[in-house]
Amino acid sequence: MSVKPEPASALFAGPFALATLSAPDGPAFPALVTPDARVLDLRVALADERLTTRSLLEDWEAALPRLRTLAGESGPDHAPLAGFRVHAPVEPRQVFQSGANYRQHVIDLHVAHRAPGDDRPEAERRAEAAEIMDRRAAEDLPYVFIGLPSAITGPYDDVVLPAWAQQPDWELELAVVIGRPAHRVGVEEALDHVAGYTIANDLTDRATVFRRDMPQIGTDWLRSKNAPGFTPLGPWIVPTESVGAPGDLRVTLKLNGDTMQDESTKDMIFNVARIVSYASETARLLPGDLVLTGSPAGNGMHWGRLLRDGDVMEGSITGLGTQRTRCVAEAS
Repeated sequence: MSVKPEPASALFAGPFALATLSAPDGPAFPALVTPDARVLDLRVALADERLTTRSLLEDWEAALPRLRTLAGESGPDHAPLAGFRVHAPVEPRQVFQSGANYRQHVIDLHVAHRAPGDDRPEAERRAEAAEIMDRRAAEDLPYVFIGLPSAITGPYDDVVLPAWAQQPDWELELAVVIGRPAHRVGVEEALDHVAGYTIANDLTDRATVFRRDMPQIGTDWLRSKNAPGFTPLGPWIVPTESVGAPGDLRVTLKLNGDTMQDESTKDMIFNVARIVSYASETARLLPGDLVLTGSPAGNGMHWGRLLRDGDVMEGSITGLGTQRTRCVAEAS
């Protein structure tokens, strides 16, 4: 069973957002959703039965004005959102993930992952981590790695905790949705390639982040981050014009009603434009691709409380709505 969305006076900022929905026993389809929870099937409105959210993004410059017009209209074609299942809003071809991008979060992790034999006081280790963060910012070198689209699940779906995951943790993140191909774009033009933003919870099994059998290999992101369902996504893609400045959005995660993460994107070491630009220096970013921007302080390792069967996570970001997912232990 999945956790259903709760009614809200306004689901998100702006006049409309994109979603991928389905009726009971029906196929998924791209939808325009209004803040008062009304739905327009874009296959019908745009007369294209094969339309997907990703194909809309592939022609974003032409699609956006048409979506603005549709959002200003009302009629019998608009149905209540309550009758539909909400899926992840887009199926990306590529997922780029930014690591160690919130200053306080990285300092907390540095303190939590005490090396064997390191008996220094916490204040000394925090100071060391702060110095490392300052150096990274001065060197202007973000840390970006690759995730798997198969890890993505819907914003209200259950999250299965694999039996092998000893320390499953949450990481709520602002996710960038690409709307124009980007390759070797500068920071100044990077945001021109962004169609909108959504919410991602980048779950991580802390016990398998580092390869203990061969430390020289370093991090094992395949094992620690890419189990099926480890990236709840959505519910909506909110266009950039409705979000405003992505450098000051509140990222909040509640666990069973208790606030665990509550931080502004101001704490990012590298902003959205820099991360998109950096990823594009190597890869060609495609419409519908995701760029996750890192997670702020307040994860489970900080609190000494990891995820377990029955936990409910509620994640929200300013103007982007709220996702709610329940953790379910894998059946033995």
